[in-house]
Amino acid sequence: MKRLVVRLAVYVLIFLMFMGGMGLYGFNRHQKDFYLNIRHEPVPSLQGLNIPKYNPNKPTVAVVLADSSIPTEDFDFLIPYELLSMTDAYNVYAVAPDKNVKSLSGGLDVLPHYSYIELDNLLNKSPDIIVIPYMPIDIPKVDELKYQPTRKWIQKHSRSKTTTFVSICGGSMNLADAGLLKGKSATSHWQALPGLMKKYTYTHWKEDLRYVHEGNTLTSAGQSAGIDGVLYLISQQLGEPVAAKISKEISYPSYQFVQNPKVAPFYRDIKFATYLLNIGFHWNKKQMGVLLYKDMDEIALSSIFDSYGDTGTTQVLTVSSSDAPITTKHHLNILARHQISNAPKFDKMIIPGGDAKSLAAADVRLWNEKGNAKETLLIHSDSPNRYVFEAPLEDLAKQEDLLTAKHAVKRFEYRANGIHLEGKPLPLETYGNVLLTGLLALLAAFCIDRRFIMKKTIFKSYKQAS
Repeated sequence: MKRLVVRLAVYVLIFLMFMGGMGLYGFNRHQKDFYLNIRHEPVPSLQGLNIPKYNPNKPTVAVVLADSSIPTEDFDFLIPYELLSMTDAYNVYAVAPDKNVKSLSGGLDVLPHYSYIELDNLLNKSPDIIVIPYMPIDIPKVDELKYQPTRKWIQKHSRSKTTTFVSICGGSMNLADAGLLKGKSATSHWQALPGLMKKYTYTHWKEDLRYVHEGNTLTSAGQSAGIDGVLYLISQQLGEPVAAKISKEISYPSYQFVQNPKVAPFYRDIKFATYLLNIGFHWNKKQMGVLLYKDMDEIALSSIFDSYGDTGTTQVLTVSSSDAPITTKHHLNILARHQISNAPKFDKMIIPGGDAKSLAAADVRLWNEKGNAKETLLIHSDSPNRYVFEAPLEDLAKQEDLLTAKHAVKRFEYRANGIHLEGKPLPLETYGNVLLTGLLALLAAFCIDRRFIMKKTIFKSYKQAS
């Protein structure tokens, strides 16, 4: 009986070691590819960058970027930046501890307009709105000490009676970390809420609201709920017609939540399990390029990184026609990591934006002449008036499978009916790798059992019989 228990323990231990080891390898790789995707490429000359002119008659919005070693979540940064810029009623600036290149999740590089100190000196007061994206100080391998300047700057301005703090998605964790949510109600992404409820017990976390506005803080739930929160803020400050107009301009399909944020909560299910397995066991990632070009739409750009990059199935790499900074539609300065002339081979090249056919015509021609991809896709151009997140999620289903895409839809907290998914039902490669790892674990356990345990048992029985 004792030997049976030992043998069983060996099988279980080896199985857990194999599965856990491979899963941990996949998790670390995903973190490096997405949340910790920091620029290592040389930075070109940054002279003459375009910084939006400051108008003292307009309120000022500061959209925060963390230290260079802590990539800020791309959706959480780009969406409020564009929506608030679209009103033309605010000075909207990207701010950071310094003016060095900052990376967003998935590998998009941004150049801050101002450092914290520079913006404070420019305004001589607190910004009217401070937007807090998710800055992942809660994951392994992040140097939390390098986040201290951002935390201190947030806390410094929390004493202002005229500043509104807006967190997008997981950015509510950063607000809670800075102490701004003590005794308040707040919300966050449904995947993050269980951990936040355990760590920040002094905050009343809401699972059934797309955004929560209390005092000087406005927190929003997962990704697309951030659009609701920002549009709500615009409606409060500039009037509901302005918010409705912007919603229409981006073809947003869920404006009803701006007026009533109450929803049925999301919970983890089999799609979430598939998401975790993809991260751990989808080893052969698709290599996807995204073409950056002048005057491109920030929301359309965000739709590529988040739709594909945080699924565990795809690595997204930025490409442009030169190494010079590119100015987006609303004066954000971004940098590509590869140029068309030296870009690696891709499974797919994506050119985002409803106006890409005209705005990026020269760059697309250059790519078609010198680039190297199995497929080139102007993903928004055929339906320029469609909500930009729908086509990428549909393409993800075709590229991967329905379970992966359905979780991506749910992760976005997309609650409309405009997405029509087609593809194979399951991530066969991921499940196949899980099965293969399990079989290898059992084979290794069998060999150890046969070599060291069974052999010893047989030898002992033979010796006793002699």
